[in-house]
Amino acid sequence: MNKPLMAKATAVWLVDNTTLSFRQIADFCGMHELEVQGIADGDVAAGVKGFDPIANNQLDPIEIEKGQADPMYRLKLKFNAAAVGEEKRRGPRYTPLSKRQDRPAAILWLVKFHPELSDGQIGKLVGTTKPTIQSIRERTHWNINNIQPVDPVALGLCRQSELDAAVQQAVKKRAAEGVVMTDDERRKLVSTEQSLGMSPEPKIPSSVAGFENFSLDRNEEEKAPADFSDADSFFNLPNNDETDDEEEDR
Repeated sequence: MNKPLMAKATAVWLVDNTTLSFRQIADFCGMHELEVQGIADGDVAAGVKGFDPIANNQLDPIEIEKGQADPMYRLKLKFNAAAVGEEKRRGPRYTPLSKRQDRPAAILWLVKFHPELSDGQIGKLVGTTKPTIQSIRERTHWNINNIQPVDPVALGLCRQSELDAAVQQAVKKRAAEGVVMTDDERRKLVSTEQSLGMSPEPKIPSSVAGFENFSLDRNEEEKAPADFSDADSFFNLPNNDETDDEEEDR
């Protein structure tokens, strides 16, 4: 366990009772720096009562003193033997009521763009059950015609790091089973920076590269275009001198 209990309430207490920087509090509580700033501004966690990490044996007062003296210092959580293994979830995660209606859209996105993920992995990412995933996969869900695929990270159902870890695990499993990935699947594993730098135009496969201007007739040479500036030569008409000689012979 690398986060304190009641992380948001702990952040509220640290903001109200210490001079630690927003980044130090965010690192200690496992939150984003802007979220901690929102707590200080009163925009986030309004009405949440602060949770004292010192009184609850999660943080030493010396750690706060070190953090206030050095803005680059990272607070260390007190070791609690009883909390070992608590971070490992068993089964689907809890999804708030306000976000449960977004789960079908997230499931459809995962099924469409990450078919390598198993039903169990999808269930852990978005907090759903296998029958629901199967109904969307087989398009037998009661509202399938109105569901639009949406990234579960954008919906706040899971973190990008959790999605990446699940995809990498699925890829390793497929590789161990001897399943070859397609080009589209490999492209999904590329980082955002590399993906943005890719050329949108298709590239020539390496097996045929260099043969773009290859001619089927190797002995064929470029011929100069015929000169049809003379009308007689264009229509294959006889020369005037030849015509006069034929009339004399007659």
